Amino acid sequence: MSFNFGDMIEAVERKVPADRVALAHGDEVVDWGELRRRSNNLARALIGRGLRPGERVAFYAYNSADYLVALMACWKARGTHVNVNYRYVADELAYILADSDATVLLYDARLRDAVAAVVDRSPLVRTYVEWGGDGDAPAFAERYDALIAGDGAPLDIARDPQDRFFIYTGGTTGMPKGVVWAHADLNAIGLAIAASQGLPVPRDVEQAADFAAANPDYPVTLVGPPIMHGTGLLSAYAALLAGGTAVTLPSRSFRAEEALDAIERWRANRLVVVGDAFARPILDALDAAPGRWDVSSMRLIVSSGVMWTQGVKDGLLRHMPDAVCQDNFSSSEAIGMGVALTTREGTVETAKFMVGPRCRVLDEHDRDVAPGSGMRGVVALAPPNPLEYHKDPDKTARTFRTIDGVRYSIPGDFAEVAADGTLILLGRGSACINSAGEKIFPEEVEEALKLCPAVKDALVFGVPDPKWGQAVAAVVEVAPGYDEGAARDELRARLAGYKQPKLLVATAESLRAPNGKADYGKARNLAGVA
Repeated sequence: MSFNFGDMIEAVERKVPADRVALAHGDEVVDWGELRRRSNNLARALIGRGLRPGERVAFYAYNSADYLVALMACWKARGTHVNVNYRYVADELAYILADSDATVLLYDARLRDAVAAVVDRSPLVRTYVEWGGDGDAPAFAERYDALIAGDGAPLDIARDPQDRFFIYTGGTTGMPKGVVWAHADLNAIGLAIAASQGLPVPRDVEQAADFAAANPDYPVTLVGPPIMHGTGLLSAYAALLAGGTAVTLPSRSFRAEEALDAIERWRANRLVVVGDAFARPILDALDAAPGRWDVSSMRLIVSSGVMWTQGVKDGLLRHMPDAVCQDNFSSSEAIGMGVALTTREGTVETAKFMVGPRCRVLDEHDRDVAPGSGMRGVVALAPPNPLEYHKDPDKTARTFRTIDGVRYSIPGDFAEVAADGTLILLGRGSACINSAGEKIFPEEVEEALKLCPAVKDALVFGVPDPKWGQAVAAVVEVAPGYDEGAARDELRARLAGYKQPKLLVATAESLRAPNGKADYGKARNLAGVA
């Protein structure tokens, strides 16, 4: 059951109703028949301009239907997708283009100035394609609208399940790294998830398309975060490969009211968020205007990338009682480490995950941490896993290690194993604070802070300390009524003394970037310790 995404999307296009909505972005709606036509024409145009199998196709754009049309075209043409953060300026864009060896750049017209600044610095890029905006493309580029025109005839080319897929990840230090996946391995994870949920597992591409076409409850997924990041991208393409609908939001920053309008309009049954940064504003909007939005269609709310608090999950389930909140423990280089589920009938503790069959927690000698021992270890995930970090053999060797004859992905997440076998997350080792020899994981302190009265969000990091080496510093986003004394009383009841923040700074500003990820640079500036 080794599939190529290009083959899969072609099979789905043949079998789902042509008038079913595939992409919805504000008022722009693309049905499956139009998705097929546009993506086939663009794929053919890219091949006609010299794109060879395996060559990298970079995407530098905001959320749009065009982005996902182009992604389908990239797969069909056997190009290798490369995501570029749209917040990158010219120097950072030039770095990604050079590091990935991209030969095609697809970009949003609103980012034209940055693209123009790197054309002379990017000799490998042969083809520039611009979408959006008014008027003609600049001399170095072609208009997307012209390339998607045509009859949309199928390409009729052979593809390989080992075709590549890049996810560039910023990480916590250094320049972004390209995590290299094979289509077959990403697909195998999807099939394993389907099997674990009791869904039928297809034997080939055609049967997978049959299942998608016959499913009356096909996914209508509202993707909250940007699709230029792994969480948004993987969620959008999963909806399409299942014959469903990917709904994206036009605003550059997440707006809860816009998301709720889209849920009601499209009867979305899946919602993708990035922790409290997205989920809490949705809950606040629902609480402030009960009955304004019909959200009864919602069945699954998924968060990935950061943890979100139990109170927010419980609040959402008051408004969406038939939904399940799913907290995914994953990263670009280790997808599917664990999952926590919350329903109205039962909840699980924040930062506590059910360990999957691929997951182990290993001590410093690569031995399994015993459940209930209180020992800490690193999370290791068995295959399928990425092939490598692009152009970084040292990081590849450190992260992907063979233990007991199995090649594991070990990205550096620390955890304990509870007596019942569940996994208790502690945080990423690279951000660990060492205070007088005691290891303190920022995520643990952050989650405790989020449970304090009037605290909406929290970021924690280490700062130099003349006595202890490092001390804990925290910046909290607060609501009216916040009281530092009450917050510290709550923390003393939840955390050991050495984990208490020495510096605790309150702000009304958001501590998150538009994609929901933590902005530690901003937090340090607010704390005066940048």
